Amino acid sequence: MSLSLARLTAYCAGLAPLEAVPGPGHRIAALIVEVLARLRPWAVLGGIALLAGCSTLPRNAPPVALMNETSIPGMPDVRALAPRLSAAFMADLRLSFTQESAVDFPLRDDGTVRYPQLALSGGGANGAFGAGFLNGWTQTGRRPIFKIVTGVSTGALIAPFAFVGPDYDDSLREFYTTTASRHIFRVLSFIPQLLTGESFAETGPLMNLLEQHVDAALLRRVAQAHAAGRRLYIGTANLDAQRFVVWNMGLIASSGRPEALALFRQVMLASASIPVAFPPVMFDVVAGGRHYDEMHVDGGVGANVFYSGGVFAFGEAREGVGRGIGRERIFVIHNGQLLPTPEVTTRSVRSIAMRSFESAMKAALVGDLFRIYSVAVREQARFFWISIPEGVELSGDEVFDPVRMRALYDVGFDIAKAGRPWSTAPPGLGALSEQGKADTSGDEAH
Repeated sequence: MSLSLARLTAYCAGLAPLEAVPGPGHRIAALIVEVLARLRPWAVLGGIALLAGCSTLPRNAPPVALMNETSIPGMPDVRALAPRLSAAFMADLRLSFTQESAVDFPLRDDGTVRYPQLALSGGGANGAFGAGFLNGWTQTGRRPIFKIVTGVSTGALIAPFAFVGPDYDDSLREFYTTTASRHIFRVLSFIPQLLTGESFAETGPLMNLLEQHVDAALLRRVAQAHAAGRRLYIGTANLDAQRFVVWNMGLIASSGRPEALALFRQVMLASASIPVAFPPVMFDVVAGGRHYDEMHVDGGVGANVFYSGGVFAFGEAREGVGRGIGRERIFVIHNGQLLPTPEVTTRSVRSIAMRSFESAMKAALVGDLFRIYSVAVREQARFFWISIPEGVELSGDEVFDPVRMRALYDVGFDIAKAGRPWSTAPPGLGALSEQGKADTSGDEAH
């Protein structure tokens, strides 16, 4: 396969005729998609970019000078560029404290109001763990109403359902225990995509799933929760501007605009669109009075999990509004594993690449956890995180393997239902050698 790719590269550089390029065919494309879908997007982007095609698809990209000034037509305040503090997001969050219900966020006897927040990580098919965990948490009767829910990649697919609450637990279970690869993507012909395409698969099946599950009824529920002072944020990566973008999904849902549902789905799709494996999602934006198309990919390119993205400051937004003293509880569900998994790495490009990408992925996630933890320290908030236990098998017969996903769902469900403690510091801080060493217990995490 490496020889074929080298000859393709030579052809694109004009060093070899096309006839000299053998046809690796559909199976190689399928293999590339399967490999890419298991890896963090930014880690593989550079390697595949070396094999760039000879031509590009047409674009109407915004001028470089305007790339940080674009907005969604008719909805200028529904997104913000990280890590810049957004006046619109701060004003909207400040408004949320006047909208919130005393039933959802009661004033406690000690004069405090607890604000549970939930951050859902990426992880592809491993999102089955997070879905199971949320359902198991519901079964304990102690799953809180979240003031803020954030999601990226597979976490973005979970986030709206987690946000509206347990009424959608069955939808989460169905999505993450019955979905197969064919329900997510279709592999495209390898050589044409390498030479002139933008991805090795297309995500029409995933959009079909979103259209089935993310309907007008769900949009209304998100809008109702937004009106009740709760906030839902999803992250994507703007490749043009090289910026992480935070979308205020509740504001989209409550906009009343006819294109709101389509935009809501589009953001979810973009957040889960692994670059190179899946096509980017193009957003119609305006800048300087003109329309352009803006390219977005998997939010994991910018952060594998996020809380505020720097676009809002919870404590600052609450100053002068709200009841009592606010106390945040930030919960992070990591749909993956973090501890090193020693094994012999064979001397092959595939093996070395896979191990390197796995290591980089884990290191990046640790950095994301420390970033959220630092916000928690600044805000005097409590920090809790949990991940898939070490030793649990993550791979299956295909990228999205219903059998393996069902097993991961059950792991998450059983852990949550058993009331397994949460870790309260990032890995390595406070001599945490394994999850659970410095965990909290009792009511503190609820």
